[in-house]
Amino acid sequence: MGNRLIPRMKPVIYVLVLLCGAVVLSHSAYSQEEIAAVNDSAFSKHIRPTVLFPHQMHTKIPHIGECNVCHHVFQNGKRVEDEDSIGMECSECHYNEGKNTRLDLIRAYHLQCKGCHMARKAGPVLCGECHKNRKAVL
Repeated sequence: MGNRLIPRMKPVIYVLVLLCGAVVLSHSAYSQEEIAAVNDSAFSKHIRPTVLFPHQMHTKIPHIGECNVCHHVFQNGKRVEDEDSIGMECSECHYNEGKNTRLDLIRAYHLQCKGCHMARKAGPVLCGECHKNRKAVL
């Protein structure tokens, strides 16, 4: 009787394996949507690989709370608490040909990310921890 049951179970096993695979792949695809490349039009040529940034994960960190912690706005050298710069590239404020250089823009990115990571003693701070060679990641 046990031997007759095995052939009947094969289709069920195949379906279960396919369903498990679909769940794993859909979760992986969803997780990838959370990761965005940090791109700025001011960097037409990159010295290091573009940073992959898990934005969704950062929105869940309690001390960040509001979007304007990262997407800040300054007027007359003072931070405007009730405004944010969502949808703007960092270069729109931190880089303009007459005032700031690309090095100033790079410094702004590093102060924003690395500064927070160092202050909280959490997150990557070395160059290669953020600027990863894609071939090494895969």
